[in-house]
Amino acid sequence: MPKITFLPSKKIVNVRPGTELLEAALKADVEIPVSCGGNGTCGKCLVRIDSGEVDFTSSGILSIIEISEGYVLACKTRVLDKPIKVFVPEQIEDKEGKFTDTYDDIGLVRQELFPKNWQFDPLAVKWVVDVPPPKPEDGLSDLDRLTRRLQLEWGKKEFVFPLSIIRQLADTLRLENGKVTVTLIRESDRYHIVGIEPGDSTFRHYGIAIDIGTTTVAVQLVFQPLAKSIATRTDYNDQIKCGLDIISRINYAKRPERLAELRLLVLKTINRLIKKASASQKIKTEEICNAVISGNTTMIHLLLGLNPDYIRLDPYTPTILNTPNLSAVDIGIDINPKSWIFISPGVGSYVGGDITAGLLCTDLASDTEDINLFIDIGTNGEIVVGNSDFLMGCACSAGPAFEGGGIRDGMRASLGAIERVEIDPETGIASYSTIGNVKPRGICGTGMISLLANLLLTGWIDSAGKLNRTRKCRAISVSGRHAVYTVVPSEESDTLKSIIISELNIENIIRAKAAIYSASSLLLDQIGIRFEDITNIYIAGGFGRFLDLKMATVIGLIPDLPSEIFKYIGNASLIGSYMILVSQDYKEKQLKLANRMTYIDLGKDPNYMDKYTAALFLPHTDMASFPSVKPLMKIKI
Repeated sequence: MPKITFLPSKKIVNVRPGTELLEAALKADVEIPVSCGGNGTCGKCLVRIDSGEVDFTSSGILSIIEISEGYVLACKTRVLDKPIKVFVPEQIEDKEGKFTDTYDDIGLVRQELFPKNWQFDPLAVKWVVDVPPPKPEDGLSDLDRLTRRLQLEWGKKEFVFPLSIIRQLADTLRLENGKVTVTLIRESDRYHIVGIEPGDSTFRHYGIAIDIGTTTVAVQLVFQPLAKSIATRTDYNDQIKCGLDIISRINYAKRPERLAELRLLVLKTINRLIKKASASQKIKTEEICNAVISGNTTMIHLLLGLNPDYIRLDPYTPTILNTPNLSAVDIGIDINPKSWIFISPGVGSYVGGDITAGLLCTDLASDTEDINLFIDIGTNGEIVVGNSDFLMGCACSAGPAFEGGGIRDGMRASLGAIERVEIDPETGIASYSTIGNVKPRGICGTGMISLLANLLLTGWIDSAGKLNRTRKCRAISVSGRHAVYTVVPSEESDTLKSIIISELNIENIIRAKAAIYSASSLLLDQIGIRFEDITNIYIAGGFGRFLDLKMATVIGLIPDLPSEIFKYIGNASLIGSYMILVSQDYKEKQLKLANRMTYIDLGKDPNYMDKYTAALFLPHTDMASFPSVKPLMKIKI
């Protein structure tokens, strides 16, 4: 059997001739991503054959130059009967520091959403009490004395103590002569004690806000006494290797062991980020005594180990939308094990708690008659329209293109990502800028929008996203029915491989933008209004931080409206989770939003496919809806 050596890891495996190179990598414990499931369409499994020969079947995604340099797709390559050496490029997802942890999206939210009289009222409270010492023959136990003291200050309600707290009680009361700090969580008719410490530890009081996205997970560590965010950490959701979108993961979870695997993967991601955030502030994770988690319905099911299969099956019924109170140890979150975890309520199978949390950052949660539109652009696109009188929401499958998924050289908006592109109208060659002004490593969502818009405006792609084959351009290479465009040649990139976008990648981006635009348009049709009737359009989602509204309009992602209507609010799910963490008022407001929202199933509306199909062009088949775009085109196509 031929010997396969993987570089730079130097891992070796022997396999039979005819074995797929991707399978050989798995046997050698070499991780190579396959976002498309091995269909040869995402380009993520790109490797280079440094010595020896292989049987490579081109899917049209690689350029002629890349193939000449020895690059192949592992999922489309089979081993022959001789040894080979395979170089596996460093994956963007494996690069440390790929996410910016210093920014604070809370600053993006308008201050009036935090009115002067908003009530700082965290879900968990630390409270110092001085418990009187025991007296001979008073008939009171340690628990009696603590309870009486708490009732004196908090009222004659029931206090619930778990056995683990009672076991600590005797020693804890005597360490500081009866002075203790209790951590309590309030319900309408009782208080639950989840922590007890000797002395005054009220200034060691932390909470964590968590957003579980299909592609990424973000956590925000909060110093509760001041309601201050002190650390933010973000990383790719470890579940990505099991599928890029929620349907892929639902299908993956059909077997119990795979459902358990998905649960452990997302917990691993969350706990890794909590540990990093805590370490950055030199605190112990056990000092975090409360958490709020927001995520779409499928992500919450996978976090809790619930079978998600019925979410995708008619009549699309989830196991839960409103999660009961659960403890950190129940779920597996590495904070104070007795802490309660509040999970944001969902509305339907495809409009989850990430949206009800995100709405708290907008005027849709305020008392206004103005009609506003909320668009969360991520792997799943969720749209909500309404005012103080009504709320209507829907979801569409946008795919992960705008977050770098399903695109050969796609990446998140992080250091080295191409964020802006300009095209020379004569030569078709790209000039670009990157985040951090460093050598390019890939291209992020805003960069892809900028690239497509400029290719369209200069005539190097047509409205269907096909590259121009009639004009000479050294950046365009054609192989059979497919063509690719080289944004950055290999000698200019940080990874020493060219950064390209194929027509298949362009199709993914067009499908993503078409899903968002058509879903928004259909939702407005449901209530009989036009885009021009909207007061504000809130855009949520990580990639939108650097979104060029003009370029987004050119490709037809957003409606052709004045720029002042659009408001970018960042990771609204994470911000909303923070707001709930520090205020019971926002928790109650979120529950009311969820209860009064009407969920629209796009799949049951016969007009949706017509609208979607019409949007599968740049910017749209109806150019009258984009009056500002046509005059910008230097070459009419």
